[in-house]
Amino acid sequence: MTEKNTFGRNLRRARSHLILVIGLFLAFGASIYLEGWDSITTRQRVSLIENTQTTELAPSTPLTSQELEWAKIAWQYFVNNTIAETGLANSADKYTASTLWDTASYLMGAISAERLGIIKKQEFDQRIEKALESLAKIPLYNDELPNKSYSTLSLAMVDYENNDSDLGIGWSALDIGRFFVPMNVLVWNYPQHSAKVRKVISRWKFDRMLQDSYFYGGVVEPGEEHELQLLQEGRLGYEQYSAKSLSLIGEDVANALDYFTYLRFEDVNGIQVGTDVRDNIRFGANNAIVSEPYILDGIEFGFDQTSQELAWRVYQAQEARFQQEGILTAVSEDNIDEAPYFIYNTVFSNGKAWNTLSEDGREWPEFKSISTKAVFGWHALYNTPYTKTLLDSMANANDPKLGWFSGIYEKDMRVNKALTANTNGIILESLAYKAFGRLINPYSDDNTSANKIQ
Repeated sequence: MTEKNTFGRNLRRARSHLILVIGLFLAFGASIYLEGWDSITTRQRVSLIENTQTTELAPSTPLTSQELEWAKIAWQYFVNNTIAETGLANSADKYTASTLWDTASYLMGAISAERLGIIKKQEFDQRIEKALESLAKIPLYNDELPNKSYSTLSLAMVDYENNDSDLGIGWSALDIGRFFVPMNVLVWNYPQHSAKVRKVISRWKFDRMLQDSYFYGGVVEPGEEHELQLLQEGRLGYEQYSAKSLSLIGEDVANALDYFTYLRFEDVNGIQVGTDVRDNIRFGANNAIVSEPYILDGIEFGFDQTSQELAWRVYQAQEARFQQEGILTAVSEDNIDEAPYFIYNTVFSNGKAWNTLSEDGREWPEFKSISTKAVFGWHALYNTPYTKTLLDSMANANDPKLGWFSGIYEKDMRVNKALTANTNGIILESLAYKAFGRLINPYSDDNTSANKIQ
């Protein structure tokens, strides 16, 4: 059957406004989505592909019994942390609040668990339906966009300390972009939920979030008279990743999708790694290069040719560090089990390779870590001898009754026992990708089969 006919069949199946918007985009943009954004200069292209060493992606293969057990451990986090009354999952173990990013990780975790046969279709539908019903009720910041954090118990807007906030604390454009990943999957592959998806997002107003096709976050600083600041949001990797799902619903995010305007290569252990010239000194935000957005791009969308090359360089630098210095390396941002509780372990940021820092830019070298989700993600994508070595190092980084912990500290190989929705959701996604390929697949008739698992 031709792609055109398949496209028409999916439109009829979905029967929602959102699917029509996606269809309109794909009608003229499928080649961009599948092949990559190619509106770059010859000089930029030559600079990117010079000495290219991009490896082929690992083929889809059935999960082993061990891998299936690992997926079940990850799902146990959500068994323990889904609030029955609201259908939302806690962003961290027993911490009754969640961001939109973490909610997306839960929803993608549920989609992955259903495809892997860990939960039955009936439970999946009940979970998705309950979550979407709650998300349709949440108060919006300024009746405009979702607040940065919500109580998973009451659905009230909260601050990052989980205190109720009547006015809210603003919005994250990157989190909203991430949220549209499961929304796209649901309308394409589970069209029975399309009406509820439409109800969730129909209230949202993107005018201030998308300006000149860049992302703008809404920030309310503590102690101020609730004065909202609009700040450009997103750096290389995260910016393009979050823009891709919004491009699929027809939003103008052309500048946010652009990899090249602010691209600069830095030598990291002999690898030319793409970095973002918008540093914290001049632009007021950390330009962290980490694994997560590239992993998510690969396992969810399927790489375009540019992101595949940039991702491979990010991975290669981490393997090179191990080969040259003997330090197991798989870095990303993660919760940690002591103050400051959230850090960015980076390939490069704020002018330094292998920098570890908190959101405020303070450096925390004592918390350099191997990230569990990064290990699973890179292994699913590349399946190299090095990713297998990383995977072996994670043997003790879980509790079957709780889920997967966030990682292992470099200095003493002590387990970082933070438990989060994001870590466990991405592990589930990575294993589903290994079994079935990219997770956003609008032309698939049957993304829910578990018959590839042995």
